[in-house]
Amino acid sequence: MVSELFSLQGKTALVTGGERGIGLAIAKGFAAAGADIAVAGLDESAAPEAEKQIRQYGRKFRFIKTDVTVETQVIEMVRRVNETFGHIDVLCNNAGISKRAEAAEMPLDVWQKVIDVNLTSQFLVSREVGSLMLEQGKGAIVNVASMSGLIVNKPLSQCNYNASKAGVIQLTKSMACEWAKRGVRVNAIAPGYIRTPITAHRFNDPDDPAVPIWREMTPMGREGVPEELVGAALFFASDASSYCTGSILTVDGGYTAW
Repeated sequence: MVSELFSLQGKTALVTGGERGIGLAIAKGFAAAGADIAVAGLDESAAPEAEKQIRQYGRKFRFIKTDVTVETQVIEMVRRVNETFGHIDVLCNNAGISKRAEAAEMPLDVWQKVIDVNLTSQFLVSREVGSLMLEQGKGAIVNVASMSGLIVNKPLSQCNYNASKAGVIQLTKSMACEWAKRGVRVNAIAPGYIRTPITAHRFNDPDDPAVPIWREMTPMGREGVPEELVGAALFFASDASSYCTGSILTVDGGYTAW
């Protein structure tokens, strides 16, 4: 049946930054599809509510406080998830940040922090989880990139963010090609403007000068919500995308279609 193609029954999914926002929406979608959920993140205060929302689907849940930019913490986190569940079948690299500044004025630490969180962390977690998946002979990795890895947003000054997400796209394609014949698929979703707890204050501000431009440049005329990314993530996580690897799926209301 078609529904079986999207099933994650009996699988374990690890979601970085899965305690809130886009990550939590994706984690809930995976749980609804049958997966047990492990979340790696820094916001311990959000973990109990995330656990409550995951357990309503009857799935197991574990939160492990982790700075995904620190190699030793990533190695230990993956070890603990594998020890708890016995296997990791799906990885969603979702953790990300944005720190804006004009390129001519951007301090090196602002550049480096965004690169570390958005790109280096995806490499570190994928390396550790991917090694386990290669031993298993199967697995699916879903990276959260951005349409900002494909275009330059107007009117934002965020060369660090754009470069990090372009790097995620190439990392996705590179790992996909390396691991394709060994049963591990690697794909990415590229969201457009999404209303999350972090961005909501901007969308709610009637005087924010950028929001009207974002909406005008989006053919659908609006921002998205995290739940609108779940279908794309579940597609790549499940057997429904069994012949997809190295693919980048934009979920941007048509922004990049102009």
